Amino acid sequence: MAETRELIEDENRIGTVVAEDIHFKGRLVFKDSLKIKGRFEGQIDSTGHLIIGQEARISASINAETISVDGTVNGRLKAGKYIELHKRSNTSGDIIAPQLVIEKGALFNGTCVMAHDEKKKNHTAEEIEE
Repeated sequence: MAETRELIEDENRIGTVVAEDIHFKGRLVFKDSLKIKGRFEGQIDSTGHLIIGQEARISASINAETISVDGTVNGRLKAGKYIELHKRSNTSGDIIAPQLVIEKGALFNGTCVMAHDEKKKNHTAEEIEE
C-alpha cells in the first residue's frame, strides 16, 4: 500500500501525466515535467524532465534536459543533464548524455556517448538538437 501512495504523491508533483490508455503519434514539446504511462510514437523535445512510466511503450527520438526510464523505449535519447534507466526499463537505441545511471536489472541495447558541452548548457531542446 505504501508504494501506491508514493506513486500518487510523485505524480501530483509532475506537471502532466499521460494515462495508460492514451496512444498518440506526432511531436510532443513541453517545458517542465511530463510522465508518459501510455504509448507514444514520434519525437519529444523538452527543456524539462521526461519520465517514462513502467507501463509506457515509446518509439521516438527524445531530446530533454533529464530522462527517467521505467518502461520500454526504442529510439535515440539525448539529455542535457542525465538519463536514468531504472531496473524495470528496456531501452533500445542510442543514448547521448553527460551522465548515465543504469540500475541493476535494466536492459540497454545500443550505443552510449557521454559528452559534456558547456556551450549547450541552458539552451532550449531545439537549439541543442544536432
